[in-house]
Amino acid sequence: MQFINGTETLVVDAIDGLLRSSGGANLARLDGYPGIKVVLRTDHKPGRVAIVAGGGSGHEPAHAAFVGKGMLTAAVCGEVFASPSVDAVFAAIMAVTGKGGCLVIFKNYTGDRLNFGLAVERARALGRKVEVVIVKDDIALPHLPQPRGIAGVMFVEKVAGHYAEQGANLKSVAAMARKAADSVVSLGISLSSCTLPGVGREDRVPDGKAELGLGLHGEPGVDLVNFEGARQAARVLVDRLFAAARPARSYALLVNNLGSTTALEMNLLINEVLVSRRGARVKLVLGPATLVSSLDMHGFSLSLLPLTPEFEKALLSPASPLVWPKIRTHVKPKLVKLPRELKRKPVRSTLNPSLGALVSRACDILIAAEGRLNALDAKVGDGDTGSTVATAARHLQTALPLMPLARLDRFFASTSEALSRSMGGSSGVLLAIFFSAASQSASEGANWQDALAAGLAKMMVHGGAKPGDRTLIDAIAPALAALPKGLDEAANAARGGADATARMQSARAGRSTYVPPSHLDGVPDPGAEAVAMLFEGLARG
Repeated sequence: MQFINGTETLVVDAIDGLLRSSGGANLARLDGYPGIKVVLRTDHKPGRVAIVAGGGSGHEPAHAAFVGKGMLTAAVCGEVFASPSVDAVFAAIMAVTGKGGCLVIFKNYTGDRLNFGLAVERARALGRKVEVVIVKDDIALPHLPQPRGIAGVMFVEKVAGHYAEQGANLKSVAAMARKAADSVVSLGISLSSCTLPGVGREDRVPDGKAELGLGLHGEPGVDLVNFEGARQAARVLVDRLFAAARPARSYALLVNNLGSTTALEMNLLINEVLVSRRGARVKLVLGPATLVSSLDMHGFSLSLLPLTPEFEKALLSPASPLVWPKIRTHVKPKLVKLPRELKRKPVRSTLNPSLGALVSRACDILIAAEGRLNALDAKVGDGDTGSTVATAARHLQTALPLMPLARLDRFFASTSEALSRSMGGSSGVLLAIFFSAASQSASEGANWQDALAAGLAKMMVHGGAKPGDRTLIDAIAPALAALPKGLDEAANAARGGADATARMQSARAGRSTYVPPSHLDGVPDPGAEAVAMLFEGLARG
């Protein structure tokens, strides 16, 4: 399902929404719905070169949201993934072209070439001065006589918009735009196809695979490649782009979201690009941003433009369409020292082989359970329990050689500090409280059983949960009570406690308190399940 009224009105409804929410940004549309869908500037000066671009819809915010000072004069919108009609393109050209003439920019697809091309010829026949720049930046098929145009068109439109705004003549504006179009290279990769309005999604990308070299209209990628994570995906694109790009001292990079890739993923991806061995040659960065999308495709594309002084000036000049992220320079992250209160006090590591082996084994168990716990938490929470405990386990495992294992009170204190630094969330601070209280109790002479019991009591006080509230307490409490009898007994008790949470119809603490009872029925609490899996793993070991 999608939030649409119907496919026949989708594009015009969206354009009207764009204009109604534009806040008086000197935008209008040509009369002529539904055949003619053109967004244009009302403040364009006829003596300057007009910049017209467009294509099929479904690539929002391209191109209607890029109409504005320093960018486009008009955008021509077709139906979803369909070229606009000849009349629509012709209407846009005639509406904005004055003495300065008009530069028409479009991506290299057959429908666009035909419809834009014929409209240009009709305008020329009526005496209008019109130049054309066709963008062919996709390098997925390097030997193709007619490469596709994808997100690199953004660089071309920005360069053209700058020189038009500066009052350059049509010949000069076209020459600079053509130079940019001939220089930019782009490549995309995706983990899914897109959802066509009223049609649905073709799930053609298997798990563990990615489509490399895909188009903007849901076309399959040129290659179906193994997906090994963000670093591998980013660097495959980087290596191919730099191999195809013209040599230059520095480059501008566009990191483009194809639709549904999260901001978290996009920031991670741009980091992988910029820290790669070629990243130092990137001087200017546009994005990460959704600029030329493919509806809701889960993917991204990179575009690379060799920089010249003219291009750099054009890219950095101000522009004020509805959507245009500021182009920034590539800089290394600055580091500010931690407040002295958070600096770790030197702790002398001491050995206890048995305890070290036990803790290392516990960390392995929690790391291995990450996927299962996340899947369980997705049913009753936010799907991150496995990642939270696995992150803490990895941090603890790394810190283990430096920890004071010979004294239990110091070990508990060191564990509390490690968890407070790495785990996060409510479970992280609760376990930090647990081990801090256990440390305090052990330092006062309590044995390990009593120390852990003190930790549990303090955790319940601060967390506000008790047995029966459908939290990890339901597994920890019986496990600790049974632990003096051995790990097998503790594991059985933890399992019984975790399984009991699946029969509890409501939660009185934790994130599950917000979940309807129907979603809780039959699903154990993820925190309790993590405790049970931990004790069961330790008992097996």
